Amino acid sequence: MGGGDGSRRHRRANMSIYYIPVASANTFKVAVLNSKGGCGKSMVATNLSCWYAVEGLDTALIDFDPQGSALRWLTLRPSKHPNVHGISGGHRAKTVTRSWQMRLPSETQRVVIDTPAGVRGFELGELIRQCDVIVIPVLPSDADIHAGAGFIADLLLDARIRSAGTRVVVVANRIKSNTRIYASLQRFLDRLEFPFVAQFSDTQTYVQAAQQGLGLCEMRADAMVQREIAQWQRLLASIEASAKPIVPTRAPLAAG
Repeated sequence: MGGGDGSRRHRRANMSIYYIPVASANTFKVAVLNSKGGCGKSMVATNLSCWYAVEGLDTALIDFDPQGSALRWLTLRPSKHPNVHGISGGHRAKTVTRSWQMRLPSETQRVVIDTPAGVRGFELGELIRQCDVIVIPVLPSDADIHAGAGFIADLLLDARIRSAGTRVVVVANRIKSNTRIYASLQRFLDRLEFPFVAQFSDTQTYVQAAQQGLGLCEMRADAMVQREIAQWQRLLASIEASAKPIVPTRAPLAAG
């Protein structure tokens, strides 16, 4: 009976627009998620993918956002830099099956998922059940804090988070320190039941990196980049605390 239930869950996942493939037992899946748009999900997803690739892990980036920002970043990525395998999940292919469209290379160790705005209800549950970690970026604005509070409250009330064992972490994005709204965001984050693990500055370096298909860790390591790298290391350490230890398939590269 349990096997039949598992088969039905697998079939439902395959039918879902948010079906996430698994290459092996070592495939670890991280989704960047917030129901509000414009909070920097693609920036977080592309930089996470880049970090994993630079660390020598076989990495895939699934872009479920119809805007395709993450996949556009991949098209700009220089071939001399560590490879990230891209999958377009935001549009169903007409000439192949969904499972073929979403297939992963067999050696994939890390999967990062960029999600669109407005994911709620059944679709949110499908994502939660399939992922190991959810990363929620929040911006320092009244509208974003309000929307983030509502979304996080929904997650806290969702029993699927607990039953699936999915870990949730929160990051602050596009931060300008010593402002009124930054202080409001800090008060909000301090009250969360999910851990607040990193904060990323509002700097043009992220834009410049994205325009070249790079991650921040691949930019010239000046003082600002070094400060940001420390925040990404905090996020990676928090995420990887939930993962099984694995051996990189390539030698890690030095950041910057």
